Amino acid sequence: MIQAKAEGDSPTGIAFVGTGYVADLYMATLSNWSDHLRLCGVYDIQTSRQDRFATYHKIEAYASLDALLADESVKIVVNLTNPDQHYAVSCAALEAGRHVYSEKPLALDLAEAEDLVARAEAADRHLVCAPASVLGEAAQTLIKAVRAQVRGKPRLVYAELDDGLVHRLGYRNWKTVTGATWPAEDEFATGCTLEHAGYALTWLVAMFGPVRRVVTEAACLITDKGPDTPPKYTTPDFTCACLSFDEGVVARLTNSIVALHDHRFRVFCENGIIETAETWDFCAPVRSIPIPETRLRRQAQKLLGLDGGRRLPPVAQRRIVTARRGARMDFALGIAEMAEAIAAGRRPRLAGAFSLHITEVSLAIQHPERFGHVYTPQSTPQPVKPVDWSAA
Repeated sequence: MIQAKAEGDSPTGIAFVGTGYVADLYMATLSNWSDHLRLCGVYDIQTSRQDRFATYHKIEAYASLDALLADESVKIVVNLTNPDQHYAVSCAALEAGRHVYSEKPLALDLAEAEDLVARAEAADRHLVCAPASVLGEAAQTLIKAVRAQVRGKPRLVYAELDDGLVHRLGYRNWKTVTGATWPAEDEFATGCTLEHAGYALTWLVAMFGPVRRVVTEAACLITDKGPDTPPKYTTPDFTCACLSFDEGVVARLTNSIVALHDHRFRVFCENGIIETAETWDFCAPVRSIPIPETRLRRQAQKLLGLDGGRRLPPVAQRRIVTARRGARMDFALGIAEMAEAIAAGRRPRLAGAFSLHITEVSLAIQHPERFGHVYTPQSTPQPVKPVDWSAA
């Protein structure tokens, strides 16, 4: 999918800022890209957490953020801090002349996100924001099928990102290999839409281009999330947005930590459906389902679940290492693609304007009180070139 490094090419030096829960998920997948990436070291403002992470993984720990940024071997700073620190840390890294790969969201404020993109452009540095699952096998297989109109012209998309009643699912037992616990209060405060909408939005924008119009409803349906409820908690735990694209395509995107787990992504076309059941699984099957045009087929589908669908074979398959807990995703893929782009002298697929557009639309969906229930995005993302094997 991403080209192997030529013999003699050295891996790109990277460093983690932040060694909490998500850092272990990235760490678990770095081995997928050992020829592309070399972890020079890590830094965390919480010394005990940093030392525990560095000791377990047998890697260097920096004494300060300044020390990390002074290390000339570090070319990409991977910003894995709490969301309210994303802007400040990314600013510092860009000012130090480093490329930045940031966990989502790019920033909690649109003006700050715009400022980061402007800073990166001015410094001739690249800025990319997770998620990069759109570059994975399932997404690329689905996008290729839609692009080829395997089931005819696409008309409507239903994208679900429901995670269930997370506050009642025993999350305090969710621990990584270094003992980091799931950051419940931060997750609730940031909001499931800012945390998760990008998993569907990146696929949608890669397929259909810019979101032209957002119509959204957002609500905090369960104000008491237990002992980890943030102070003055009003962040939406449910959003539903209708998104309009060019060529008349409309998508309905839901995010919640209330409804039962459902991560389906379905593209309804003129002659059937292209779908996957799990957007958080790089190896999830992608299916092509015909329209049940006879009464017998409709009854078979309705009563027996026999939809006549077939699995679309991925053009390429990788054996990827993932974390023992959590989604079956290659978290390091986006960093590896960024490193390859830098080495080749091109813009990373998800850099700059693309990441800004995903951030802007996510913010608009979660915050109708700021942007209005009907909103026209101002940013314009660059087209995302398919990965090499998907373009064939």
